[in-house]
Amino acid sequence: MEKLCFGVDVGGTTIKMGLFTTEGKLVDKWEIVTRKEDNGSHIPDDITLSINNKIQEKNIDRSNVSGIGIGVPGPVKEDGTVLKCVNLGWGIINISQILHEKTGFNIKAGNDANVAALGEMWQGGGKGYKNLVMITLGTGVGGGIILNENILTGVNGAAGEIGHMPVVYDETETCGCGKKGCLEQVASATGIVKEAKKILTSTDEPSSLKNMENISAKNIFDEAKKGDKLACEAVDRLCTYLGIASAHIACVVDPEVFVIGGGVSKAGEILTENIQKKYVEKAFPACREAKFELAKLGNDAGIYGAAKLVL
Repeated sequence: MEKLCFGVDVGGTTIKMGLFTTEGKLVDKWEIVTRKEDNGSHIPDDITLSINNKIQEKNIDRSNVSGIGIGVPGPVKEDGTVLKCVNLGWGIINISQILHEKTGFNIKAGNDANVAALGEMWQGGGKGYKNLVMITLGTGVGGGIILNENILTGVNGAAGEIGHMPVVYDETETCGCGKKGCLEQVASATGIVKEAKKILTSTDEPSSLKNMENISAKNIFDEAKKGDKLACEAVDRLCTYLGIASAHIACVVDPEVFVIGGGVSKAGEILTENIQKKYVEKAFPACREAKFELAKLGNDAGIYGAAKLVL
């Protein structure tokens, strides 16, 4: 019988889980609610119970399970120590040790954005590459760096915090992290809307966006695809900042590919093609060949990456 493993992706609302073959085939996936009360102390028990139920339901021989990988929304050290997960109410805990004691399985833990990058490398937009940078554009901007198929974590587990790279030196507003001028402030879904509004109020030029009450990132891309001049300007501004950030990153890690994921990536090739163009203008010559691909696994990237962690 083929070997199996579990991938767990802990989010603020739900915990996603997947059962995989060690070759990377998804056998089953499901989710449970994240119980954040009592400082998130129920989460390890809930995960254990859910996995034990699945083992029973599928009649799996426990000796056939290679282990459980887990992605959490916070910095994670090499040994599985989580340095605070504000969204979950966790202080400093060693999640690998706790889950190992509860399940008896081999456990590997990582930061959720890094783990998603690993998932995309294994079975998604980065398949076939060994060195990649994933940039996730959602409510914020996340990232993960994979070098020679290994996650780059850094000393504090903060490597790959691409969203907090300073790119706007004259920014007056403060980012959620307490600094000013972070990539996240201009390149997230909220960031592109904020920048588009600045453009719209600075000119009398007509734009279909001016008639909309609540502008979303999707609206901006949709109108840009139709050729709306101001929407195109907003997209251009977003891609410029992402191109600059990618050029900075490439000077340090020189990846083969940048994989663009998160909700904003649904805009498709208008995004990757424009970032690539801005990137080539700014990148160090030796790094200019890096490709830009769209992520393919969507919300499942985390469970794929978590499963890959344990392998």
